[in-house]
Amino acid sequence: MIRKFDFLIIGSGVAGMCFALKVAEAGKGKVALICKTTLDEANTAKAQGGIASVTNLEVDNFEKHIRDTMIAGDYISDPAAVEQVVKHAPEGIRDLVKWGVKFDKNENGEYDLHREGGHSEFRILHHADDTGFEIQRGLMEAVRQHPRIKVLENHFAVEIITQHHLGIEVTRRTPDIECYGAYVLDPDTHKIDTFLSKVTLMATGGTGAVYATTTNPNIATGDGIAMVYRAKGTVEGMEFVQFHPTALYHPGETHPAYLITEAMRGYGGILRLPNGEEFMQKYDKRLSLAPRDIVARAIDKEMKIHGIDHVCLDVTHKDPEETKHHFPNIYAKCLSIGIDITKQYIPVVPCAHYMCGGIKVDLNACSSIRRLYAVGECSCTGLHGGNRLASNSLIEAVVYANAAAQHSLSVIDQYEFNDKVPEWNDEGTMTNEEKVLIAQDMREVGQIMSNYVGIVRSDLRLKRAWTRLDLLYEETEELFKRVKATKDICELRNMINVGYLITRQAMERKESRGLHYTIDYPKHAYDQK
Repeated sequence: MIRKFDFLIIGSGVAGMCFALKVAEAGKGKVALICKTTLDEANTAKAQGGIASVTNLEVDNFEKHIRDTMIAGDYISDPAAVEQVVKHAPEGIRDLVKWGVKFDKNENGEYDLHREGGHSEFRILHHADDTGFEIQRGLMEAVRQHPRIKVLENHFAVEIITQHHLGIEVTRRTPDIECYGAYVLDPDTHKIDTFLSKVTLMATGGTGAVYATTTNPNIATGDGIAMVYRAKGTVEGMEFVQFHPTALYHPGETHPAYLITEAMRGYGGILRLPNGEEFMQKYDKRLSLAPRDIVARAIDKEMKIHGIDHVCLDVTHKDPEETKHHFPNIYAKCLSIGIDITKQYIPVVPCAHYMCGGIKVDLNACSSIRRLYAVGECSCTGLHGGNRLASNSLIEAVVYANAAAQHSLSVIDQYEFNDKVPEWNDEGTMTNEEKVLIAQDMREVGQIMSNYVGIVRSDLRLKRAWTRLDLLYEETEELFKRVKATKDICELRNMINVGYLITRQAMERKESRGLHYTIDYPKHAYDQK
């Protein structure tokens, strides 16, 4: 089946929905929003802490937010991208509020601002400790009510369509690659349909599921990044995987692990060993409020030194009622496993959380492939550099969704549907009965990445990961050619592609920088002798 939409959006988190609302409001064509599960399952909904924006102008300003972002990014963030996000953040907040998102306010009717690690001022807007869920809720209601937006749940994008599918050779040196839409798996017919579009937006979220333990949902398999890489688009910064320092240590819950928000440390939480001893003073003068890469490495080192499988976060010194008020969901979650956080330490451990790299885009969110935009965690805008500053991700998605919308609306009249695109051909393939192989290979990818491409790396570990991923790649591609495409095997292909990109780009960076720390090059390149 061939379907045509002026705007095709792949992914339904804050990035995809903000873009959908912006272009739909402009009324310049039909809009399709496809998501591989349901509209409410996205990394956005898992974000607890909040969304960063300069709001209190009496003490805060754009320059402070820009400086905090550059410091956290280890000075390899793109200054233009940082300035764009910071200066357009207040406008983005106004858009979210207009679409129905609610942020907590104090008794004076002003936003109740939190402070998180790496921020020099209180500038985090939030909704209790489930800000992402509230943003997702507000945007979902607005999207579902908009008559021009067609929501297609449980649809899985298999590949984006380029000249390659017209029989034209496309390489990484091809200067004018164009995107004409995507091949999409229909859950009801189990067939792959051809979605033709004038403009395509990739908003597929992160890559956490390629690790054995992650705060991301199972669906975060890096699909958009892998599709664009296979289409010969530019992908960069993949070595910068952010490990959140404080996921709840609860063996058995790994995808997703329960996140203990950074705001809890901003609130006054103290990191301790299980015996009560503090340790962050050994690593950074900002103590528990140091940026995430520093805190995660410190915890990793303490766990190795003492042979323990977790450390602890302590808020027992804070007022119990205030703790319950600020963190009701965390309080309830911990209580459900027998921990009263007002009286007991919270066991925490670092785990994969956020991808700072991805599909390379410019200030208009344009990728290296014409007619293809990328926004949100799957994109690499340059904002995060070597390490994302807490709560900058949601606002980046809002700001760049607006930039992509404005640019695409200004050029869409130049584009036509490409009716020469052939339909997906799966003649000669058989139904895949090898589910057990795919499930085992997915587990193996997670083990390889966690063991060899984790918080602390080395040339030897990275080479070992490369070798094992290469074997999995060959086996999976051979299977993919023989069987009908299913969501499972497509996700496995994408996970292997993403694991390979993280590993290769980590091998290419011959220094320790931001989130990429290697024992073979423990200093910045400019510090090495």
